[in-house]
Amino acid sequence: MKATGQLRDEHEGIKVMLDVMEKVCDKLKTTGGIDTEHFDGILEFLKVFVDKCHHGKEEELLFPALVAAGIPEKGPIAVMLKEHETGRAHVGAMSQAYGEFTAGDRSSSRQIMQEVHGYISLLRSHIDKENTILFVMADSHLSEQKQDELFEGFEKIEEDRIGLGKHEEFHDLIHKLSRIYLD
Repeated sequence: MKATGQLRDEHEGIKVMLDVMEKVCDKLKTTGGIDTEHFDGILEFLKVFVDKCHHGKEEELLFPALVAAGIPEKGPIAVMLKEHETGRAHVGAMSQAYGEFTAGDRSSSRQIMQEVHGYISLLRSHIDKENTILFVMADSHLSEQKQDELFEGFEKIEEDRIGLGKHEEFHDLIHKLSRIYLD
């Protein structure tokens, strides 16, 4: 598998989680409640899997490889980096509002929903740009050997950042929540 293939596969799981998050917000809006176990899992997924692992692979390995291959850093790479930062801001604000909500401030539900919807909108667009523009550029500019090196580096980041078995736990969480919220 190409390194970009692994990132595309991860995008598929992230997109399912975005759909779950949309349904969690729908439920919050209609019932005023949120399943804290589910939302805790979603936040962990966003902070650990999406940001530390997935974005870490891109920022630390893929983007520098693209720059070395002649892709200008001020072009699509700069856009992706800015969007990663914007996503982190949404998750931070989402976490803060959720903390207030679980501490009893039910009015913070509006902030949770606003941040979740902002994050969903950002990530759906971001994933589409990476899949259809950036990864296509990577596939045309990076040799098979470089893709293999990146893939090995991705595996190391995954092991170091989230640990053995955690990737599977996140996939189990995606499946569990998709059965609850999307079926």
